[in-house]
Amino acid sequence: MPYAIAKQRILATIRAIPPGSVAAYGEVARRAGLPGRARLTARVLGDNDDPDLPWHRVLRAGGRIAFPEGSRGWREQSARLRAEGVRVEAGRAHGAPEPDDIDAFLWGPPR
Repeated sequence: MPYAIAKQRILATIRAIPPGSVAAYGEVARRAGLPGRARLTARVLGDNDDPDLPWHRVLRAGGRIAFPEGSRGWREQSARLRAEGVRVEAGRAHGAPEPDDIDAFLWGPPR
């Protein structure tokens, strides 16, 4: 799959994560139809220049923030998550997971 298409799918999946919810890099990739491509999700986020993308809702496995503890990125991600009601303790976010039916969430109920 071309990078541009994969990127669009990953970004759409990230935009669909509701406020107060979180998803792991691997889960974003799986829900974008790219299982096993967690690193691609990280690359897409690293290349992102859209200030409205809710990047802060994407975490490492187990809810861990990927930035080094105390860094500017770590502090910003923690603050954004807390502003949405997500509990962040010791670099780990405890938020509501994404909805189980991401297709229905993204595209509406089946017709």
